[in-house]
Amino acid sequence: MTKDHGPSIKDDETYEALREDGASKEKAARIANAQANSDQHPSEKGGKQSPYEDWTKDDLYARAQELEIDGRSDMTKDALIKALRQH
Repeated sequence: MTKDHGPSIKDDETYEALREDGASKEKAARIANAQANSDQHPSEKGGKQSPYEDWTKDDLYARAQELEIDGRSDMTKDALIKALRQH
């Protein structure tokens, strides 16, 4: 039986499966809640943003700062892209 993770997790089964696969608590919660919301479609390609490779390093850094990615000030452009994709 699936554990109840409280009102902040909308799809406990999906959340647990993602955690078992190694996803962070934050990422698992985002995906589980998006799948439980009929207005969101997490399996579909989303926004119209250009690929990270087309962004400037300053733009990548600013996005990493918004997401509070640790070590961003020492990262190269490629490392910032990798960190953003893994977040």
